[in-house]
Amino acid sequence: MTKDKQTDLERVPTGIAGLDRILRGGFLKGGVYIVQGTPGAGKTILANQVCFRHVAAGGHAVFITLLSESHARMLQHLRPMSFYDEAAIPSSIYYVSGFNILETDGLKGIVDLIRREIKGHRASLLVLDGFSVTEESASSEREFKKFVQEIQSHTAASECTALLLTNGSNRAVTPEYTMVDGLIDLDNSLYGERSERGLLVRKFRGSGFLPGRHAFRITDDGIVVYPRIEAVFAKPSRRDEYRLRRISTGIRGLDEMIGGGLPAETTNGLFGPTGSGKTTSGLQFVGLSTAAEPGLFFGAFESPERLRVKAASIGIDLAGMERRGEVEIIWRPQGEHIMDDLGHQIIDAVRRRSIKRLVVDGLGGLMEAAVHRERISRYISALANELRALNATVLMTMEDRQILGASMRLPIDGMSSLLEGLMLLRYAEVEGRVQRLLSITKIRDSDFDPFLHEMKITNRGIEVGGRLSGAEAILSGYAREPKAVPTGQLPQKRHRPEE
Repeated sequence: MTKDKQTDLERVPTGIAGLDRILRGGFLKGGVYIVQGTPGAGKTILANQVCFRHVAAGGHAVFITLLSESHARMLQHLRPMSFYDEAAIPSSIYYVSGFNILETDGLKGIVDLIRREIKGHRASLLVLDGFSVTEESASSEREFKKFVQEIQSHTAASECTALLLTNGSNRAVTPEYTMVDGLIDLDNSLYGERSERGLLVRKFRGSGFLPGRHAFRITDDGIVVYPRIEAVFAKPSRRDEYRLRRISTGIRGLDEMIGGGLPAETTNGLFGPTGSGKTTSGLQFVGLSTAAEPGLFFGAFESPERLRVKAASIGIDLAGMERRGEVEIIWRPQGEHIMDDLGHQIIDAVRRRSIKRLVVDGLGGLMEAAVHRERISRYISALANELRALNATVLMTMEDRQILGASMRLPIDGMSSLLEGLMLLRYAEVEGRVQRLLSITKIRDSDFDPFLHEMKITNRGIEVGGRLSGAEAILSGYAREPKAVPTGQLPQKRHRPEE
């Protein structure tokens, strides 16, 4: 096929946004595709959803069943789903059972049925549910190959796209896999005590596609697919036109420590134990949002109602800011979430409202949604790159399980390299009382104050005091009097990290 012909291949959208994104627009017109998976994986729902979306866009579909549940029962199960349209049956979607024809006339009878139904209903989409039964009915592998080839010939001549639904085969390679234009696997896998449905495109002739396994759910709206963040955003959707400028954190003392504020359009981490002031810091950051530069508070722990009360206690009218469109709160309490669903919600909200200030309060909430922990670093990297390209400045809070002590470990290996800025909140016993401390570990492309500073949470929010002096070994959690420092070896006042 010439290059010109390849560019002329017309797409047939599935009407499932995430799947169309994976397939880069949908199936190819006249192509034949196998959709396989174990019983209950979602094949029949997916095929029906594609049919209803197809006819809603002006097409016609034929749905042929072989040795499956009755049409009445199948439609009864589909009726509660939002894509279902009773008025489309049978004028736009025609259901027909082919099992008796298969029993009496064999594969030739099914080929004749397909040809008649495509022509009689002017079908641009064909579904054959129970495709594995046709292989069992073939007298030889040669006859089965001929059957698949005849389906391809009729659908191509009619420019009718075909979906063949099957439970799969025990063989690693089967004749139909090599002959069809595409192969999609659906599964429902168990990870510990939770399960997650997945979709994998194994083959797709004539086009690229997003590789790997992508999670999906079966909802009242039908199948919803969540393409993997690191696959969709392997490259950011926009060119990164970065220029160094500052954006205030909302905490004056912190701004002074980092040279006037965070570098805009960067991703920054705020790391500390429970109660150290992470959420309050996030509220002060989004508290500077405006209608022209809106903010988003994406949280996994505290509800919007509690956040509004907490914000009001430090003088921030969060409820008023929401009413004016200056701030949006998205709360996704801990549960059995899909990590990519959460990532797409963040990106979609940032894109929809041109968010400039984003707080992700609780990286742990994203991490707990992962069924494959090894992909978290790639996920965070792709997510951060896309948010930067969308001109958002991100403050991401991270929990340290250790209240006191010198040991500190970020929740993800390599996390520090993914962040432009990293700020640490700690507790320490100093002169018989517990103090909150703030220090800066990293601000990329910027000087910063490397000294420990006392920090307080007041009715005005976070207040950062002067440099802590008169003690050493503070980060161990238990301060002691400092040793004498020889003249000429005093520490430098500013610090520029090596990149």
